[in-house]
Amino acid sequence: MAVPVIAGLGTAHPPGAAQDELWEGFFSRHFSGNTRALAQRIFANSGVSRRQAAVNPLLEDVSDWPTERRMRRYQVEALPLGKEAVGRALTSAGITAGDVGLFVVCSCTGYATPGLDILLARDLGMAADTQRMFVGHMGCYAALPGLGAAGDFVTARGRPALLLCAELTSLHIQPASARVDTQQIVSHALFSDAAVAAVLVPDSGAGGYRLREVVSVTDTSTADHMTWEVTDTGFRMGLSPKVPQVLSTHVRGLVDDLLSRHGTGVAEVDGWAVHPGGPRILNVVERELALPPTALAASRATLDEHGNCSSPTVLLILDRLLRAAVRPERIVMLAFGPGLTLYAALLERRP
Repeated sequence: MAVPVIAGLGTAHPPGAAQDELWEGFFSRHFSGNTRALAQRIFANSGVSRRQAAVNPLLEDVSDWPTERRMRRYQVEALPLGKEAVGRALTSAGITAGDVGLFVVCSCTGYATPGLDILLARDLGMAADTQRMFVGHMGCYAALPGLGAAGDFVTARGRPALLLCAELTSLHIQPASARVDTQQIVSHALFSDAAVAAVLVPDSGAGGYRLREVVSVTDTSTADHMTWEVTDTGFRMGLSPKVPQVLSTHVRGLVDDLLSRHGTGVAEVDGWAVHPGGPRILNVVERELALPPTALAASRATLDEHGNCSSPTVLLILDRLLRAAVRPERIVMLAFGPGLTLYAALLERRP
């Protein structure tokens, strides 16, 4: 059977703005009364110094837009962003769009038919028999089941697969309210836009990172801790402060079980791509896995420079690790989202 190898990554970002600039230029007026002081503290302690937005609130206030208008704009903005990421990934992997056997697209911030999968397959010149899969509403962890599906296709069919994660969270700023809603403040302080694509190919012995396994655990007793509701004014995030506590219960067991099946342990992992749902999430993972202070540097730097981009974020961290002066030999990817669900993947560098 063919072993799937990540042979190329491609990233794309819309224009960015400093977190302080976003606060002073928009959010300081968006929040009012007692909410403003709380929001200012949350923004300042978010671990984010810069974010990117396809629809920049400094230029365009979408907070009162109906969902229909937001979805139309999603298609306009997501298509070129996705095309840029996919083009870079294909070039990096040294294959063409016509070589792709399966095209997986993950996105929870916009919906339309024909969707990104169909339109990009058409515009990029994918073959008529290219299979497609669209993954929606898995949120921040969607990249890992997407990688798993792409890897399984490569193993079963011996053909390349392409994964694209594209999110435009900037389209879902909620209407201003004097009512204190900490969950909305946190989401408005953290989220950002990005697209990242990954190409997986059968192992030919020519480098890259083998995708060894993808695993997950879901605690359905905490299903209400993270929600993404479709409303008349966009998609509304629900984010309980109890999320880090749930992660602390499950993350060590998930990682240990994954690594033990491959004859290794936490101490032998020299690359960590951990989804930065916020500073507290990273602190919990670091504590529960007993990691050294520098282990999550790539995750913290990604949060600082790009915010939480939902599904593309863990791939942004992977890209940062692969561009380092010294590339890791063994990487664990971790991401979390609705369910509550924890996903993990093990990558090993080809000799």
